[in-house]
Amino acid sequence: MELENNEMERLYAETFQRIREGMILRGRILAFKQDGVIVDIGYKSEGFIPIGEFSEKDITSLHVGSDIEVYVDEVVDSEGIVNLSKERAEKIKTWELLGEAFQHGTPVEGKVVGKTKGGLSVDISGVSAFLPGSQVDIKLLKDFDILIGKRMLFKVLKLNTKLSNVIVSRKAVLEEERQQKKVKTIEKLKDGISVKGVVKNITDYGVFVDLGGIDGLLHISDISWGRINHPSEVFAIGDEVEVIVLKYDEENEKVTLGYKQKKSDPWLTAADRYPVGKRIRGKVVSITDYGAFIELEEGLEGLVHISEIDWLPRPKHPSKHLSIGEMVEAVVLKVDKEERRLSLSIKQMKPSPWELVAQRYKVGQKISGKVKTLADFGVFVGLLEGVDGLIHISDLSWTKHIKHPSDILKKGQKVEAIILSIDPEAEKLALGLKQIQPDPWLHDIPESFKLGSEVKGKVLRITEFGIFVELEGGVEGLVYSSEIIKPASGKIEDVVKEGDEIWVRIIKVDIDEKKIGLSMRNLRRGEE
Repeated sequence: MELENNEMERLYAETFQRIREGMILRGRILAFKQDGVIVDIGYKSEGFIPIGEFSEKDITSLHVGSDIEVYVDEVVDSEGIVNLSKERAEKIKTWELLGEAFQHGTPVEGKVVGKTKGGLSVDISGVSAFLPGSQVDIKLLKDFDILIGKRMLFKVLKLNTKLSNVIVSRKAVLEEERQQKKVKTIEKLKDGISVKGVVKNITDYGVFVDLGGIDGLLHISDISWGRINHPSEVFAIGDEVEVIVLKYDEENEKVTLGYKQKKSDPWLTAADRYPVGKRIRGKVVSITDYGAFIELEEGLEGLVHISEIDWLPRPKHPSKHLSIGEMVEAVVLKVDKEERRLSLSIKQMKPSPWELVAQRYKVGQKISGKVKTLADFGVFVGLLEGVDGLIHISDLSWTKHIKHPSDILKKGQKVEAIILSIDPEAEKLALGLKQIQPDPWLHDIPESFKLGSEVKGKVLRITEFGIFVELEGGVEGLVYSSEIIKPASGKIEDVVKEGDEIWVRIIKVDIDEKKIGLSMRNLRRGEE
């Protein structure tokens, strides 16, 4: 028994001489206990690591027989066990790694674990490092939260082992990577080649594409052969794109890119593929005050002018007929390759209302419609076919002198009229209101109003050149200014006013001109 104790003391002494506190040894896991892990570290000794130093990931990944590096915390306890630490071994190794990284400028991997004042906190294998906000990225990041939990590479900017102070930079790693990529990218850059890149920024005038360490500008005019309002209609930040190098300025390191050049210009063969008269189907992509743009294919659009949307004589705004995204059918009117213009018509896909009018109506036919517009020169009457006919002011009455159509008609009033002429090509339809009744100048007026007769009439209006008088049957006559007996004051209104009834003598009946001349002189009845 005494010999066994002596042997144990000899072994402990031997272990004590070979193993010292602060050493980092490599051991092998012998067993997992409830309170810790037993590790064989050689020298006829076993070590103990508290279970609290192992994460759930460690416990699942390690097993009996796994190698592990440990730190000698206490050489031999009362039970002859060497107390070890896994965490301290890892930290010492990490500080050694950080020292080498700082000395040689090599990057180290770490995990962003949280936000701190002025930056982020990074865990590098158990060592806490500070990442200043200015060193987070090449460009300014508004939201640091998106980086929390991510593993990435950093460069050590400052290291103080005594104070356990470590400052790192992600920006330095990105800049170095970008410079390396730039060198490789520049080596292969030349006009006309196809390259891949990532959309980095979008502006009103174009898109900046990261080609690998160097940015290229894709101008809005080189995005599509068609018309686009903003580059964001085609691209989004982060998109991977394939572009063509249009020009590389090596001296200034400027790269001009093209996207539409990947395909041939559709306008080169547009006239052959879309001849005049061809019917097409396309999508409404834009609506303006003057018409709507229809996409026939990618990069090729045609314009339906407002006048070609519908047969209405006074077209409504295009948005009243069409909506963006709607599929429509149209016919090609004109293709101009040089001007890159293609004219379309929707209304010509259906018969012209003037064709229907020419088929349904004849000269002399009576029609009915509502007054749509009153003008100085006449009245526009709407027909069911969507065509307006004009009643000229001279065709409103056989007998009355009408100053304005509003004297006898109102907007919206239903009227009957006679078709006087139809011209479908000129899109004109002449109507007559007075022609509803027979022309009284052919029989009634010549028989009722004889030269020299004295008749009674009502003063309608007084003008510089005479007095208009309404005679029996609504017939108007004019008392010439030379045939008026003027008072001493010289003012006709002193003796005659509008609405007065007066006697006049007929001195002229012009059937061709449809005029009756009157006089206030030498009246027998007037004298009476």
